[in-house]
Amino acid sequence: MIQALRGTRDILPEEVGYWQLIEQTAREILTKAVYQEIRVPIFEQTSLFERGIGEATDVVGKEMYTFTSRGGKTSITLRPEGTAGVVRSYIQNKLHAQGGVQRLWYTGAMFRYERPQAGRQRQFHQIGLELIGSDAPRADVEAIAVATEILQALGLKNLSLDINSVGRGEDRQKYKEALVAYLEPYKAELDEDSRDRLTRNPLRILDSKDRKTQEIAQDAPKIIDSLSDSSKRHFDTVLNLLTDLGIDYQIDHCLVRGLDYYTHTAFEIKSNDLGAQATVCGGGRYDGLVAELGGPDTQAIGWAMGMERLVLLLQQLTESPVNTPDFYLVSRGAVAEAQALLLSQKLRQTGFTVELDLSSSAFGKQFKRADRSGAVACLVLGDAEADNKTVNLKWLASGEQKAIAQAELLGMTEELKTRIAELRQ
Repeated sequence: MIQALRGTRDILPEEVGYWQLIEQTAREILTKAVYQEIRVPIFEQTSLFERGIGEATDVVGKEMYTFTSRGGKTSITLRPEGTAGVVRSYIQNKLHAQGGVQRLWYTGAMFRYERPQAGRQRQFHQIGLELIGSDAPRADVEAIAVATEILQALGLKNLSLDINSVGRGEDRQKYKEALVAYLEPYKAELDEDSRDRLTRNPLRILDSKDRKTQEIAQDAPKIIDSLSDSSKRHFDTVLNLLTDLGIDYQIDHCLVRGLDYYTHTAFEIKSNDLGAQATVCGGGRYDGLVAELGGPDTQAIGWAMGMERLVLLLQQLTESPVNTPDFYLVSRGAVAEAQALLLSQKLRQTGFTVELDLSSSAFGKQFKRADRSGAVACLVLGDAEADNKTVNLKWLASGEQKAIAQAELLGMTEELKTRIAELRQ
C-alpha cells in the first residue's frame, strides 16, 4: 500500500473545519486592515532563498528541498518560507511603482527537511503578512497588532509576545564580534551545531535548544548593548506603542530568529499550551531584503503563523466545525430519484445545504444514514410522492412530519431557514 511520505499528513474532513475557521478568521481581519491576498509559486530558483534567507542559515544549509530542472540548467527549491517569494513578486511585478505601502498576505504550504513531530512537519502551512514600504515603528506595531487580533479572535489563551531588536547590519556585526569573543573560551562545551555556528552564524547559538549551551548563552553580551542610537530609538518607540495598545510583551535578549534578513524588530508569539513547539507566530523587520534581491531600497516587516500549531490549540478548545446538512433527501424508485436530484439542486440554489442519498437502498437504511448525517430535517420521496409531486418533510429532532407539495416547499425559504436556525441553536 502506498502511504503518505514521512513528514506529510492528510488533513481529513473531520479536521478541515479547524483549518477553514483559521483561514476565514484571518481573512476577515486582514481584509478589515486592507491587506490584499497574493499568491506566488511554491517553487522558486534556489538562488532566491540563498540570497534572501542567507547561505549560512540552517534553512538553506540543511533543510531545503532542492532539485535540478529536467533541462539540467536551473536549481529549483520548494519554498521553505513565504517572505522571499512575496518580495521577489513585489520586485518583478513592480509593485513598488504604485507608490505608498503595499499590505499583502498569503497562505499555503511550505517545505523543510526537519525531524517530524507534533506541530512540525516537512510539509507545513502558514498564513503570512508582509507590510512593504514603511520604516515607521508604527508599521511594526500594526503588524503585531493584526497578528494578536487574529489569535484572540480564534479564542486562544495563554499567549505571550517575546520581542527583541537585532538592529541594523553594522549593529549586528559589532555584536557578532562581541558574542564570538565571549563564546570562544566555551567552545569545547558548546553542542556540535553551535560549535559549527560559531564561525558561520554565531547569532543562531542564542536560540540553541541544548541545555548546556543555553546556560552559557544566558551570560553572553546582549545585542541591545550594541545597538546604535537610531536603532534604540526605533525599538523604544515600538515598545511604547505596544504599551499604548495594551499589548503585553517581554524582551527576550536571545531572540534573533533563524533567517538572516531580519533587521530591527524581531518577535515571536508563543502559547504556553503547546510544549516544545510553542511558537505560533514569528516575524520581524527586513529592511534590506528588497534591495538584496534587486529591488529599490525598501523597508518592510512581516510575520508568519504556523497553521498546524494553531489547529493543535483549537483542538484543545473546541470540536471541529462540521458541515452538517439542513436537509437529508432520501428517495426510492426511478421517477422519485430523478425528482429528488432536481429538488436537491433547487434547494441548494436557494441557500440550503442538502445531502442527497444516492444509494437506492431500502428506506430504512436511508433513514439511518439521515440520522447519522446531523441533518435538521429529512425529505422523503417515494413513488406516491413522485406521482403527486409532493415530498414528506420530517423534522428529525421531534419526529414531526407532514406531506407538502414540492413547489410549496421551495416557496417557504425564509420560514424554513428561520426554523432550521432555531433548531441548530
